[in-house]
Amino acid sequence: MQVHITGRHVEITDGIREHIYGKVERTLVDFPRIEDVRIVLELQKLVHTAEVLVQGKDVHVEGKSSSENMYTSIDEALDKAEKQLRKLRQKVQNHHQHP
Repeated sequence: MQVHITGRHVEITDGIREHIYGKVERTLVDFPRIEDVRIVLELQKLVHTAEVLVQGKDVHVEGKSSSENMYTSIDEALDKAEKQLRKLRQKVQNHHQHP
């Protein structure tokens, strides 16, 4: 799994980079079909926005969050993407069950 981090009007510090890598490893380790994770961090005045794009084999999920703290935005966006992945996996698993 490759993780790409992009900053728009934001400098990506080592602390932010380590926080993202640690959070991605913890939350998305249960999904082996994920090939690429793109995280876009943006700062507009006092609003910090984080956007997460997760792509893989037959998987495309997006999560976006805005707040006054960059770390909070990153955590919320990754949680939204994880929730969508779990819902997608549950849908696929339930589809193949027989009565």
